Amino acid sequence: MTFARLIASWSTPRRLMQVSIGVALVTILLKTAAWWVTSSVGLLSDALESFVNLAAAVFGLTMVTLAAQPADQGHPFGHDKAEYFSSSFEGILIIGAAIAIIWTALHRLQHPVALEQIGIGVVLAVVSSAFNGTLAWIMLRTARARRSIALEADARHLLTDVWTSAGVVAGVVLVGLTGHSWLDPLVAIGVALNILREGGRLIWRSSQGLMDAAIEPEILEKINAVLEHFTQRHGHHLVVRFDHVMTRKAGQRRFMNLHMHMPPSWTLARAAKLRSNVEHALVDAVPELYLSIEMLPDGVEPIATDLTDAAEPVPIPTTPSAD
Repeated sequence: MTFARLIASWSTPRRLMQVSIGVALVTILLKTAAWWVTSSVGLLSDALESFVNLAAAVFGLTMVTLAAQPADQGHPFGHDKAEYFSSSFEGILIIGAAIAIIWTALHRLQHPVALEQIGIGVVLAVVSSAFNGTLAWIMLRTARARRSIALEADARHLLTDVWTSAGVVAGVVLVGLTGHSWLDPLVAIGVALNILREGGRLIWRSSQGLMDAAIEPEILEKINAVLEHFTQRHGHHLVVRFDHVMTRKAGQRRFMNLHMHMPPSWTLARAAKLRSNVEHALVDAVPELYLSIEMLPDGVEPIATDLTDAAEPVPIPTTPSAD
């Protein structure tokens, strides 16, 4: 078994969140020590963000554990949306940390302080970034494989932390080379603005998930291809067609509702067999897709609602496909 496969088989969202808590504790110690020996407000801002990492990882672990619970009577569609609360909470914490950093940096601009023992501080910051970078790489791979927005949010926050540390280290080194103490708080403000942007993006993505956003365009293309394959026509008349396709995603799950129209002369057994074939083909194309297909005889439409009226029809193929 390769190293990559070993990591994939071991890593789960819950385990990685637990590791993230441990890494956050280690980086807090390293970055706080770096700030203590150098008096750099930039390194202080970096240490403050690590506290955000810790709080976000603890809350993320709670939400990932909740999201993994099976559906029950009170939550028939599962608990997957709990992950969106995790990423929203992390975004709020990031914004709060950015405001605190800017406040501290503005004060330091007015009252500059000479930095000390820059070399030790830089080494400590680089070591902590190595921990965060490695963990973020593993978490991103797992997040894509398991479609965990909570894991992806924590991973992207850690990557932001890595770039933040790089900027802070650059500022500290510049102060050491030039002797201009004002460069340190100036870099800290730039770091805070970058953190602020990342926090806003996380909150936006979470809000879209909570509002039942449609599934990804590339996945929808696969679904449309399957439905086009099963669409049948005789001359200019459509024998089998699909419409009112609605999709949504909730955490790691994807849901889809659609109508399947067929000739009224078909027996129920024939219609059910075609629906079963469509379901199997869709699940093969999009694993773990939760389907609801309503069968309707041609010429019969359900009572129109705002939702069905808003749903976009599937493109009709130009050539007939086999039954």
